[in-house]
Amino acid sequence: MEAFYAATLGVMVASGVYLLLRARVFPVVMGLTLISYAVNLFIFSMGRLGTDTVAVVGSSETMGDPLPQALVLTAIVIGFAMTAFTVVLALRSMGEVGTDHVDGQEPRA
Repeated sequence: MEAFYAATLGVMVASGVYLLLRARVFPVVMGLTLISYAVNLFIFSMGRLGTDTVAVVGSSETMGDPLPQALVLTAIVIGFAMTAFTVVLALRSMGEVGTDHVDGQEPRA
């Protein structure tokens, strides 16, 4: 299961880097979002995923670590807000410049 989890994270990061290297705004935003999701999953996995652990302290002898869960929840909220801000900023830039190329100029063919 750990190998599948690691492979999934690797594919997500590789896809995010590929999208970051595109020359358009929307793929860059999607690449950043995909990489942030991969980092969130990585942080969540650092809490030692277990099927027999409970989240409530005192219910069992083994309990899950709440710190990675809190960090990931906070990162999801901040990531959503930053993605929304970036999309609005990209739409404004496209309206004023007239192109969605990352440097504001269309490449010459």
